[in-house]
Amino acid sequence: MKERATIVCRRREKILLVTRERSRWSLPGGTIRRSESPLEAAKRELEEETTLAVDGFAYLFAFGGFSKRHHVYLVDLPHGVVPEAANEILRCRWFRPEQISTLMTSVPTRGIVELMLRREAALLGQLG
Repeated sequence: MKERATIVCRRREKILLVTRERSRWSLPGGTIRRSESPLEAAKRELEEETTLAVDGFAYLFAFGGFSKRHHVYLVDLPHGVVPEAANEILRCRWFRPEQISTLMTSVPTRGIVELMLRREAALLGQLG
């Protein structure tokens, strides 16, 4: 099974998705190289795809896809930070979480966002 670093970039109430030419929307991320940790891969992939070089990555969970294991990180981005499509990425765009289920997205992207939202709701329910 291939190992992948996947990043949920959040700003206020929105999540950043990226797309390649003739492709579905997806969360930023990519394959973990042999010489790097999942966190190092997450930082590298985010910068390669969006030009964002940021800190504050929080590990959320591992998400098993059909042929890949996604090591999912969350990054809360400040308001002034602007992602720009780079390398193979054609566009970067912010979406409200409820919009993501209506978009043409990759299957893992939809599953990762749904799982993250369910976990956040459960945590808020425990606190409230």
